[in-house]
Amino acid sequence: MVSTPDEQWPHRPVATHDVTNQAPPLTPYDASDDTPLLEGLRREGAGWAEEELRRLGRQAGSAQAQEWADLANRHEPELRTHDRYGNRVDEVEFHPSWHHLMRTAITEGLAASPWGDARPGAHVARTAGGLVWGHTEAGHGCPTSMTYAAVPALRRQPELAKVYEPLLTSREYDPGLRVPTDKRGLLAGMGMTEKQGGSDVRTNTTAATPTAEPGVYTLRGHKWFTSAPMCDVFLVLAQAPGGLSCFLVPRVLPDGVRNTFRIQRLKDKLGNRSNASSEPEFDGTVAWLVGPEGQGVKTIIEMVNCTRLDCVMMSAALMRKSLVEAGHHARHRSAFGARLVDQPLMRNVLADLALESEAATTLTLRLAGAADRAIRGDEGEAAFRRIATAVGKYWVTKRGPAFTAEALECLGGNGYVEDSGMPRHYREAPLLSIWEGSGNVNALDVLRALSREPGTAEALFGEFALARGADARLDTAVARLKDRLSGASQTSARRLVEDMALTLQASLLVRHAPPAVADAFCATRLGGDWGHAFGTLPEAADLDAIVRRALPGRD
Repeated sequence: MVSTPDEQWPHRPVATHDVTNQAPPLTPYDASDDTPLLEGLRREGAGWAEEELRRLGRQAGSAQAQEWADLANRHEPELRTHDRYGNRVDEVEFHPSWHHLMRTAITEGLAASPWGDARPGAHVARTAGGLVWGHTEAGHGCPTSMTYAAVPALRRQPELAKVYEPLLTSREYDPGLRVPTDKRGLLAGMGMTEKQGGSDVRTNTTAATPTAEPGVYTLRGHKWFTSAPMCDVFLVLAQAPGGLSCFLVPRVLPDGVRNTFRIQRLKDKLGNRSNASSEPEFDGTVAWLVGPEGQGVKTIIEMVNCTRLDCVMMSAALMRKSLVEAGHHARHRSAFGARLVDQPLMRNVLADLALESEAATTLTLRLAGAADRAIRGDEGEAAFRRIATAVGKYWVTKRGPAFTAEALECLGGNGYVEDSGMPRHYREAPLLSIWEGSGNVNALDVLRALSREPGTAEALFGEFALARGADARLDTAVARLKDRLSGASQTSARRLVEDMALTLQASLLVRHAPPAVADAFCATRLGGDWGHAFGTLPEAADLDAIVRRALPGRD
């Protein structure tokens, strides 16, 4: 008889090791437990939404919602071009977790519902909700963002808005391709870019031919990057006889026939993998004109303003989520005789990340407040929104990749494995700088606003003036910006916009953040007392105060 290993070595433990010095699961946690977020919500006129935001924050940080996020990205959407009988259907199938995320987002008003809400601050409340629900995953934020942004563009054609707006602003998620007016709620997408032009949409070759019915056209062409093809309606740019124009394209026509929307393929993307991005082909596709012929860019520009704000919002949400993950790990992991969070150098890294995150969140909510007030007729806020959104889109989205990389590094090898979730955040971060205009496009847009709309510069410097005298470094930065405006050029556009963004963030923090935060930000981002990587705050920075504010109840 052969003895078993346990009989040969009876005192040997069965397990090879005990698990120690590892952080416990972060979930459940409250994604709304973010002091700068809550302060900004109240300051920008949406304090009435705080209770709902806190409830959503607890849901976003729940184990269930975090599992939905993981599964929606692990089980990517699949294109089904034909049914079993050979009929062309052009449908995209999603994992149930995607639908759970979408249903929550729509129900919680994170799509177009603020356009039907008369309460001041409704658009701020939506943005704050996005900052919180963004702790789940970013892919499903694309269709909710486009649905939100489609409404102001659609209003350029009142008869179409009368039919579709009540369904776009609905809080009911009703997936599946059917006649739009037979559904309880609709989602909107957009198809602007083409392979030969990208952001240069004026070079689009998709042709729009008028039919005998006024306002109705047929489209023929191919779009290069159309996300969320399962949406019900799309705003599309095409060349009409009168020039580049905007059109509404439903997936299903009023008589129940499927419109020609041939999905050639889904993009194999770096990140944002839960969201389907496609190349649709139009061939006799029925479309309705939105706005006058030849004014497609002017018609759709309001849509772009809204989606650019959402890019800022999602970058800020990614930063915050990554910071929370890094802080949680540092609090529970020990090395060289102390918890990581108590090690001075790690505390410097966390504090530096906290500064960046708070600056991004504060700017996001200021932009949302400007949008809310501009929509309600405030011309000064409209001018500020025009330039500050482009500035914020350029800078905050640029900071995302470096930020998420540093936060991932705080977890070491634990952060490099897929089941930590950090690689997904890292892959997501560059997208937000690319979509809705790359860095160059946004920098040039700022120059365009300065040259063609003088009121935008006045609005921006008016914002700076609210903090005049509070910090000498800020005053110096404002004066330097004024000097640089006269010599602004394409070559220097990125540097100019970067300076604008940092000065704007500093002015907001000087006015609204505690002295420890504002002083450290001005000393580093404006005063130059900083290195070239996160974790290089000066000795004088109050690291403890900054970290305690960023990670309440976690230190």
